[in-house]
Amino acid sequence: MNISVSHITTYNYDAPVSYSHNIATLKPRTFEGQKVLDYSIDISSKTNEFSERIDFFGNYITRFSITDAHNKLKVTTKSIIDRDYSRVRERFFSKPCKSVTLESALKMLQVISPDIIDAKQFILDSTLIKNNNEAMHAYAMESFKLNRSVFEATHELMARIFKDFKFVPGFTNISTPLSKVMKEKKGVCQDFAQIAIACLRSIGLPARYMSGYIETLPPPGKEKLVGTDASHAWFAVYIPSFGWVDFDPTNNQIPENQHIVLGWGRDYYDVPPLKGVVYGTGGSKLNVAVDIRSI
Repeated sequence: MNISVSHITTYNYDAPVSYSHNIATLKPRTFEGQKVLDYSIDISSKTNEFSERIDFFGNYITRFSITDAHNKLKVTTKSIIDRDYSRVRERFFSKPCKSVTLESALKMLQVISPDIIDAKQFILDSTLIKNNNEAMHAYAMESFKLNRSVFEATHELMARIFKDFKFVPGFTNISTPLSKVMKEKKGVCQDFAQIAIACLRSIGLPARYMSGYIETLPPPGKEKLVGTDASHAWFAVYIPSFGWVDFDPTNNQIPENQHIVLGWGRDYYDVPPLKGVVYGTGGSKLNVAVDIRSI
């Protein structure tokens, strides 16, 4: 199925900004189950520097600088994506995938191969996730046993996070420690993804942060409203001899065609949709509107 995605990020500044440098991770990735057919980016202010590249993790990165004074920054991206996760889903629930136990996975992760070396970087500490939280390790071990399938244990971990944690917008921000999220059992999608990643890494399994979108469907008989879809985050676990499998703890489901992948990294810090540095004297207001439609 073909899907159109519109993502509009708007910053309104209280006072003129004399300079800004920005990094955007807003172009969706192409990989099995997802193919980018078209993509464009429009920046409201004149850019003095503009470049595009692929980062260490294979994500598409756009850098741009604005040196003329401006009171507003509006970044609009539009994408058309061919999304078909049917074959991937079949493999997720296949017998070979479910047959890999934690014990066998940990043994296979000791083998030296390009795939294993690449995956094992997602076990190490990252900027926002540290492998030293005893509470998260204990939480993970409730689901993971040496003789249990990694897939089934991760599926249960996802379901437990969905049940135990409450979705509370505004309770956390990017600097909120995961230990506080774990203690209070509150947060948003990026927190739940990072809690799961911390749990998996604490027992020696590679886990990565997935940044993207999720399409929201209107109630039966109702029209879909423009801008009601959302930026979203979930996680993926590496199962040796099989590959990466995605899980969405915010919605307690394995991502399929409603999920669009922008990029992945070790945690949110690697793949924020838009970040930057500005020189100015006032505050700012942020507004994000995402619209996803089948075409």
